[in-house]
Formats: sequence, C-alpha cells, structure tokens
Amino acid sequence: MKITFYGQNSLAISVSGTNIIVDPFISGNPLSGDKVDINTLKADYILLTHAHQDHVLDVEAIAGITEATIVSNYEIAMYYQEKGFNVHPMNHGGSWKFDFGTVKYVNAIHTSTFADGSNGGAPGGFVIEGEHKNIYIAGDTALTMDMKLIPMRTKLDLAILPIGDNFTMGIDDAIIASNFVECDKVLGVHYDTFGYIEIDHDEAKRKFYDAGKDLMLLAIGESIEL
Repeated sequence: MKITFYGQNSLAISVSGTNIIVDPFISGNPLSGDKVDINTLKADYILLTHAHQDHVLDVEAIAGITEATIVSNYEIAMYYQEKGFNVHPMNHGGSWKFDFGTVKYVNAIHTSTFADGSNGGAPGGFVIEGEHKNIYIAGDTALTMDMKLIPMRTKLDLAILPIGDNFTMGIDDAIIASNFVECDKVLGVHYDTFGYIEIDHDEAKRKFYDAGKDLMLLAIGESIEL
C-alpha cells in the first residue's frame, strides 16, 4: 500500500493495483496548486469524508476525467449522482468489500455543507483494510470516544489524523486519538494550508516522540509505503 500526500487532507492511495483519491482539494490549495496537476491523477475511487470545499473542490474535475466511483455518505453520494457521476453511498458503521479491500465508514465530529449550501450529511472517516495493511483516515474531526471502537475490530498499521487545531483536533488531542485507536504510527494532515491551522513542525514531532509515537509530516507529493 502506497500513500501520497497532496496537502490538506488530500491523499492518493495505491492498493492492489487500484488507485484511490481521498478528499481532493489540490488546485485551490496554495501549497499544492502549482505542484500537482489534477489532470494527470489516476483514480478508480474517490473517498470523501465530508462536503466542505477544502475536501471536495476537485472531485468533479477528477471524476470527469477518470470516471472514478465516488464513495461517501448517502447525502454526498446522491449530490454527485444527480450530477451524473458514479457513486457508492455508505453510512456510519457500514462496511463494503471493494475490489481493493474493505472500507468502513466511521464517526467523526465536525460539520458538512457544500459550498452551494447543499446538505452534506454527517461527516465521517474511513477504515480501510487492504493488502494485509489497515489504515484509519479520520477526516476532519474533534477527539471522540468513538475512536476507541476502531481497535476493537481492526488492528491499525497507520492512523491519518488532522493536527492543525482550530477546525479539528490539534497536536495534543491527536496524541490522545492515537492512544484511542491504539496506533503509534501517525500521518499528520489538515495543517499549514491556512493561517488558522499553521503548526510548529518541530514541536509537533517532539510531542509525538515524547509520547512514544512517530509523527510523519510529508512534503507535497511525498509518499510512504506500508
């Protein structure tokens, strides 16, 4: 499983020959817009945690080129289905076996509205099990006790957690979240894009290190393999 970071919460995941894009906010991101050409991205599936513009901006452009299937909660899926895109609706607690592995849609605490005011349903995260590797994509969320449910079903190899604070968890809550999901390997997302969520990288890594954990902060376009 290969995971590439495109800024904010945008990720590319390659697993079992399948290409997945998560929360594509790339062309409008001041940190990634001139580094990543969305027209060249490969996508069989697009996973969306919620409807905010900084998570869905490039969905239609990418799906229009790739004919990818958009996977999200029912409201978001229907929003895109009405526009003619391929969708797979899910809801909290439900899971589905896709060709690349199993995806479960899990709880998040946040808001979710499209830029045009349309209802984005309730936000969520994803637990993905594929190629004998398991990851948790928290999406935009506060620290929540529901995270403790995840390791009761799935032993994680990586937790992808927001760390920018203000709109989501910050560093200290993300450390607690990693305890809740019982995963000491963390990929930080949702930071630095705007002034509200700029972080001190060295301090963040130190706090995770002092807690006995590994925090990865990838450059735009940088990848890791599990």
